[in-house]
Order: sequence, then C-alpha cells, then structure tokens
Amino acid sequence: MAVLAPERTGAGDPPDDVPARPARRWPAPRPRVDRVPPLPGDRLLSWVLAAVLGVATLVSRLVGISYPDTLLFDEAYYPPEAHDLLVWGHEYNRGYTFIVHPPLGKWLIAAGEQVFGYTSLGWRFPSAVAGALAVVLLTRLARRLTGSTLLGLVAGLLLALDGFAFTVSRIGLLDVFLQVLVLAAVACLVVDRERVRARVAGSRPVPATGFRLGPRGWRIAAGFLFGCACSVKWSGIWFLAFCAVLSLWWDRQAWREAGVPRPTATALRRGLPGATWALAAVPVLTYVASFAGWFLGETAQGRWWAQRNPETAFPWIPDVLRSWWHMHAEWWTFHNGLSTPHPWESGPWTWLVNGRPILLWNPQGLTDAAGDQVVRYILMVGTPTLWLAFAPALAWTLWRVVARRDPAALLVAVTVAAGWGTWFLNPERTMFVFYMAPVLPFFVLAVTLVLQDVLGRPGAPEWRRSAGLAAVSGYVAVVAGTFVFFYPVLTGRPLSHADWLLRMWFPSWF
Repeated sequence: MAVLAPERTGAGDPPDDVPARPARRWPAPRPRVDRVPPLPGDRLLSWVLAAVLGVATLVSRLVGISYPDTLLFDEAYYPPEAHDLLVWGHEYNRGYTFIVHPPLGKWLIAAGEQVFGYTSLGWRFPSAVAGALAVVLLTRLARRLTGSTLLGLVAGLLLALDGFAFTVSRIGLLDVFLQVLVLAAVACLVVDRERVRARVAGSRPVPATGFRLGPRGWRIAAGFLFGCACSVKWSGIWFLAFCAVLSLWWDRQAWREAGVPRPTATALRRGLPGATWALAAVPVLTYVASFAGWFLGETAQGRWWAQRNPETAFPWIPDVLRSWWHMHAEWWTFHNGLSTPHPWESGPWTWLVNGRPILLWNPQGLTDAAGDQVVRYILMVGTPTLWLAFAPALAWTLWRVVARRDPAALLVAVTVAAGWGTWFLNPERTMFVFYMAPVLPFFVLAVTLVLQDVLGRPGAPEWRRSAGLAAVSGYVAVVAGTFVFFYPVLTGRPLSHADWLLRMWFPSWF
C-alpha cells in the first residue's frame, strides 16, 4: 500500500525528515564570573587587624614629622591660612594674597595647630591622621569588594608602604584630606549598594515597577562626605559626579536581577529622587556650610565686593551671595587658566611612572665630621615597584570589566576616570603629582584585584592557592623592601652623596 506524502504548506518548507532549524537569537549576555562575594565571618578579627595596621601607619608617619621645622612647598599657603582661621574665624585678606581653595581642608590643618601650636608638628599632624585613616578605609573597602580579609590587608599594607602616600601624609597640604574623604564617600556608596541589593533580592515577588526603598542613610552619608571633599578642593566634584551615575547604575542592576521588566525606568523612578537629594542637595548644602566663617567675617577675601560694585547684574540677589559667587568666578578663572611654568610640574601621563616627583627639601652645604658632603633630600615619590604596576593593573581591571562584568573592577575604572582621566581635559594647566592623592587608593585597589587573580579562587587546588599566596607575599615583600630602601629620601635622613645617587633612579628625579 502506497503511503502518500503529507501535503506541503509552502514551496520553501523543509522535508519532514529534516529537523527544523531553531530561530536565530542573539547570544545572551555572558553571566558575571565574579559576583559580589559574601563577606567572610571574621568581622571582629578583621576590624582588629585593620586597626592595628592603622595605628602602625600613624606611628610611621609621626616619627620625625617635625623635620624640617619650616614651611615646605605649598605649606607656604595652607598652614598660614589655617592659622588665620583660628585667629579670625576666616582667612584674612591682607591684600597681597589670593586664596583659591575652599576652607574645610585648612580648618582640618587648624585643628592640629590648635592642639600643638603654630609649629611643623601642628600643621602636619592632621595629615598623618588622615593618611592613617585612608589605610584603614582602603583595608575595609578592599575586604568588602573581594570578600577576603587577607586581600583587604594587602591593599591597606600597599598604601601604607607607598612613598607618595607616606610623604603626602607628612606635609601640611590639602590633598591627603581630599583622599580620605573621597575614599570614605565611595565606601559608603558601596555599603548602600549592598543594602539595596539585599533588600530588593529579599522581596519576592518584586512588583513590575519596583517599590519604594525609603531613606538610604549610607547614600546620604556619601553625599555629605562628597560635599566635604569638594569643600577641600574642587576636584572632588568629579568623584561626586561619576559615582552618582555609578550609584544609579547599581540600582538598575539590582532591579534587573530581581526580574523587573524595565530596570532603567524603575531605577530612575525609584532612585533618582533620592539620589538628587543625597548626591546633589546634601553636597551643595555641605559645601555652603563650610563657608560659615566667610559669611560671618568682616575682613574675608571678597566679602564686600557686591557693595563696592552695586551696578552688577542681578541686584535683587543679596549682596553677600553675589560677593560669594563672584569670588568663585575668580577662582574658576584662576584654576582654569593656571599655566605658569614650574620646575617640578608634571603632566598626568607621567604620574603613573613617577615621571616627575616633587623635591620638598634639599639644604645645601651640609658636611659630616670628616668634611664629606651630606645630602638630606625629601622627595615626594611613589614606591617604584608599586607605581610601575599601576598601568598594567589598570589594563587588567578594564579586562575584568569587559570580560567578567566584575563590579569591583567597574568601581575602580569609574573612580580612576574621575580622579586621573579628568586631568587630561585641560593639558595646558600647570599640574603636580600630588594631584594623584585622591585617586591613589583606587590604583592600589586595581593592583589588589590583580593579586586576587594571582592568589586564585577559593576552592582551587591546594597547590594553586599555595603558589598564588607565595607570589602575592613575594610581591608585597618587594614593595616593602623598596619602601625601606627609599625611606631616607622620603624623610630627609642624612646620606652620603654616593648613597643618595643610588636612590635617584631617573634623571627627572633631580
């Protein structure tokens, strides 16, 4: 009996014995390899270890911090202005100085002068405290991002052993305060991200449009700290802007993982109003509040400009606000047009390789008992074995962002773009390597992420973890040894000319 073939429904239909080809679909996004790791269970021990490292860092900064008992480099500006804050409540306008930074950093220097007097110890002690706090904060942040107390301690130890971080926390400049405030603000945003993720993931089922998250104290704290950072130096605003966008991106990712169909719209609806308050209004209010002494002062710089220029625009605005705004316009003009040649200036492209460190102290004519030359050099230079790893570590971090969609690497990339990449926007401006201070912890964090991969994943074969631990320990030991080798030129210890030359690795360091 003949079997009739089934009727074809179209000339292009495949024979029945050929399996149907599945419809073409774009490949699904690669899942993250490194999700946010859980925190280890050694909470108390981790705090004790971080505190011990912080105390050791503070002691290392304080030993010999009074030498030399004179103003170094830009200490010519900030300690005297801080002293004015103690005397007048604001920075006194003598007519021959031009104050170009907000007052909060100088208030912090003034706190040391209040305790120890108008001495080198007084105006440098707050910097040492800020540098030690930065080490503790980086230790905690790295632990949270990597899920490893060991790696957290490695990150903090690398920062403590960096020659640049060492010298910048032993001098009365503003940048170390910017560093610790930015680091604290970023850490608060990371905690906020984890709280939001936990709350969204713990609510099942999640409505299609999400739900209200209520007050987010950690994000408000971050906004306050970012406002404080901007009240030290304006460059803090880049970290605020970049991290505000990153915080909204984290909200979107939390809603997306919860299965919300339109995560971007949900993140904007549920997160943008609160972010506007926490990361816009709070920083602005904090910044304005830092000028309380200026508003109340009678002899502050530019305080009475509006009264002397009544013909200016917007006369309906109170005179004090017009004067305050005019002062900021003058600051903007100064910073944007600063292009005066300086023997120790350097561009941001040279910072990662210690291209042009800053000589802080080099007295001439010193000799020992035998009449031989003695050199007492204080050079603001990063530990070379650490800084030369920054560029490859940054490249590895970008690879982790693209290939693994790693949240920790994304944070590093964003903060490095804010604290280093933005300096390329005005290449004609006179710049110095100490502008690297606020972004330095995030470069160290990039190196730590590389060491995380060298160490290997938990659960890897024992030989792999042992080899990785040996490599990580060896690298930290090399950095420590390099720091010890350069210690004399970081602190101005007496050296013979030959021993000094051994530490001058590049001609640009002279």
